[in-house]
Amino acid sequence: MREVLAQAAFQLFLERGFERTTVDDIVARAGVGRRSFFRYFPSKEDVVFPDHERCLAEMTEFLAAVDEGDPVGAVCDAARIVLRMYAADPEFSVQRYRLTREVPGLRTYELSVVRRYEQTLAGHLRGRFGADGDGELRAEVIAASVVAAHNNGLRLWLRSGGAGDPEAAVDHALDLVRDVWERPAGPSPALEKQLEGQLEKPVPAGGITAGSGDNEVIVMVAAKGTPMWRVVQQIEAAVGES
Repeated sequence: MREVLAQAAFQLFLERGFERTTVDDIVARAGVGRRSFFRYFPSKEDVVFPDHERCLAEMTEFLAAVDEGDPVGAVCDAARIVLRMYAADPEFSVQRYRLTREVPGLRTYELSVVRRYEQTLAGHLRGRFGADGDGELRAEVIAASVVAAHNNGLRLWLRSGGAGDPEAAVDHALDLVRDVWERPAGPSPALEKQLEGQLEKPVPAGGITAGSGDNEVIVMVAAKGTPMWRVVQQIEAAVGES
């Protein structure tokens, strides 16, 4: 029924325009009552985006099941779920893209949908990076980068009328995101200096060496909660001293 209503609505939008089409017109074309329409769509705007709720639920389920090894790669893969949704019906996707360009209210609605995807990605990243320090900022910035990269590639395909492979442009854009954000996180020199100034006492840590030559082993001991960048710094110092 959702598909029947969506098809009827788009036929009318193309014939009469979005503003001149009413819910009564849509249900008459679909051969159902108003109650059936509002059972599936809260408003006329929602019928333009009939598949986003399902896609958002699929993205949420996907992120809940991924491992913790590659959070940036995971959110990039999650964005591709949206791409596959558009690519599954190129004709409908192109029509929708053109319609949203013509109707300001639909463009505003679309931006709210995009924001929900972005919040879902950022929520996943916050769970991996934490909310302390730059963790929350990093999650928000990466999520925004992923959405911007995905939408750039997707719109190139939509503006072409749905010609060619939509994954090529999106993959290229998302690869740029991964190149930047999959680098190990570490504080800037200014932030490092600020953090050091905030420490009331040195973080207890030490190195224990065993063996000699190529078989030498270094074991680091650090206080619980020590920032990872400081642990790495101490390891590097110990390796240099050895």
